Amino acid sequence: MSDTTQVIEREQPTSVTPSTQAKSAERRATIVPAVDVFEDQTGITVMVDLPGVSKDRLDVKVQDGNLVIEAEARVPTPAGLRLRHAEMPAPSYFRAFTLSPDFDTAKIEANLQDGMLTLRIPRREEARPRRIEVKVE
Repeated sequence: MSDTTQVIEREQPTSVTPSTQAKSAERRATIVPAVDVFEDQTGITVMVDLPGVSKDRLDVKVQDGNLVIEAEARVPTPAGLRLRHAEMPAPSYFRAFTLSPDFDTAKIEANLQDGMLTLRIPRREEARPRRIEVKVE
């Protein structure tokens, strides 16, 4: 993990109900993943560090101008072996951003490769800088 990785706690319902309690919630560590954001005239590229996350455990959505990234890593078990004891729980990831209305959220492109999520968020055509030609009369 890098210096900028943060861990927060979120309430998660537990799948095992203790016999002494009807319901309980466990506190689960949620990692705020490290992010790099690059900007150019056509938009931004957001790179999110999500080690151990597969596409089926990744949820990226835009709602009400917010970009929300939620994921859960899987700790792989080698073939032919059964997990008997684990001290390293599969981490959950959560990160959210507010997007400017200058960005075209309908055209976001997402790519997950080797634990790195790359999002390309283009600017709306009318929000892109453009050169105005000055005429001399």
